[in-house]
Amino acid sequence: MEIVLTNDLEKVKEFLKEFDLSLDDDVDLTLVAVEDDKIIGTCSAAKNIIKGFAVSKDYQSEGVASKLLTKIQNILFDKGIYETFIFTKPENKSIFEGLGYRFVEGNSDVALLEGGAANVQKYVRDMFLKSDLDDGEKAALVMNCNPFTLGHKYLIETAAKENERVVVFIVEENKSLFPFDVRLELVKKGVKDLKNVTVIPGGKYIISSATFPSYFLRKEDDRLRAYTRLDAAIFGRYIAKEFNIKRRYVGTEPYCPVTNAYNNALMDILPNFGIEVKIVERLMKDNVAVSASFVRNLIKQGKLEDTKKFVPESTYEFLISKEAEDIIEKIKRSDSPH
Repeated sequence: MEIVLTNDLEKVKEFLKEFDLSLDDDVDLTLVAVEDDKIIGTCSAAKNIIKGFAVSKDYQSEGVASKLLTKIQNILFDKGIYETFIFTKPENKSIFEGLGYRFVEGNSDVALLEGGAANVQKYVRDMFLKSDLDDGEKAALVMNCNPFTLGHKYLIETAAKENERVVVFIVEENKSLFPFDVRLELVKKGVKDLKNVTVIPGGKYIISSATFPSYFLRKEDDRLRAYTRLDAAIFGRYIAKEFNIKRRYVGTEPYCPVTNAYNNALMDILPNFGIEVKIVERLMKDNVAVSASFVRNLIKQGKLEDTKKFVPESTYEFLISKEAEDIIEKIKRSDSPH
């Protein structure tokens, strides 16, 4: 048996079908274990996420899983990646725990484990300490803000009126048309008048490729429900517990089925952790529900000036600045849902 890198992803996809698995489009390396020219095992990685892991039943007691995992870890290590996450079926959880991985969260469809330097509890504790927040009860919002609109601001203002302390987590994964540092800064500027609101990075356990890859794939498939529930449970078990979050605010979602599925998962899962989910009606302007996708669409159509009534002044000032020129061009050329 030998383990090699492969570019023949069609063969790998065929092999994975036997296990009711599919290969995501975002993988950047794939290994196969081969015996007599036949694939007997495979695993892939998308940056630091290991997935598409399967070994033929006849070889499951031969150490193939361990060899595949060691090889892919060594490749990632050589790239300077020391923290890894694994998505797998719940029935494989014990295999990876036996190989040194730690269980983070799971449901009937998917389990997430972490290895190497990754440690969810320590990471979330560090997030809390960096935030300078106290131990009191809080309300929370998780937002992408691509870009920050008056719709986002209205939602935050609603939470700020109804709660003593509000924390806004900005999705940190850099897969949006507006880069993370820009999105974070625009939200901070846009809510600086709200003294009981703290805006912080969401980190790698909130709507990230590790917790909710379908958010970025924007596909409505069987995995969507599994991933939305996984992300919601991680928020409830680790983040809300550390930050003492008792309420989570979301806006109604008339346009995006993925965000809608996520809201439904939050309503299902978070009450199990003692967290109330509050749904706020979207802000309407000119008979339009104000959303980032609507604003991006105006930009795409070359109607930059029309965005003025849908975004805070600080966002509009950024949009017409030199700094935004590349982003504006990218939006005009893009078909990205983000």
